[in-house]
Amino acid sequence: MAALILSIEDDPALSESIIAALEPEGHRIITAFDGESGLQMAKTENPDLILLDLMLPHIDGMEVCAKLREHSEIPIIMVTGMSAEDERVAGLVQGADDYICKPFRARELRARVEAVLRRSTHWSSGNEDEIIEVQDLTIRPAAREVKLGDRRIKLTPKEHDLLEHLARNAGKTVPREEMLRQVWGEEEYIDPRTLDVHIRWLREKLEENPSEPVLLVTVRGEGYRLTDGSED
Repeated sequence: MAALILSIEDDPALSESIIAALEPEGHRIITAFDGESGLQMAKTENPDLILLDLMLPHIDGMEVCAKLREHSEIPIIMVTGMSAEDERVAGLVQGADDYICKPFRARELRARVEAVLRRSTHWSSGNEDEIIEVQDLTIRPAAREVKLGDRRIKLTPKEHDLLEHLARNAGKTVPREEMLRQVWGEEEYIDPRTLDVHIRWLREKLEENPSEPVLLVTVRGEGYRLTDGSED
């Protein structure tokens, strides 16, 4: 799956290693060395995927991610330091699809890129008229629209993909491994805590009391279930 990939990275050596890892796979890599020019290139070049360094001059990666998500669902992989767990979580909250920790091997980078591209292509297809209804939730997959009652819920791309998969299996317990595989694509390279972060933020947006969820519930030792009302 050849793609146009925008690398926003201020380290020239790392930028070159990204090109060396991905160009042999058929991808075309364009580069920006600061957040401001990265934002501009994202708008003008419309890449298929963005590799976004966290620590950037002028505008940092977190702010770049937030600004991109105001108008775009281009898949984003955040590039972070090994020890910056809080920053990785914050990046996911801002709307990044995945993260990769420095230093990383070319094989891992290729696997993450292919997984995100594959999921992006899958979730963008489908019946434009399809509507999924679960209790007060209404999901229009093609339009990437979610409503809870009459209120529109703004979700990040990965939050939407996760909720859509749970909604298609409403009333059933979906194993953690299945969610990682179906939504992220390559569970071998996905930290399982990534799933927990997305579940937590979905609850913040959907539940009246996120600490005591009634719509998106945990089935201990198994996975998660989006309740369909039949349990009442």
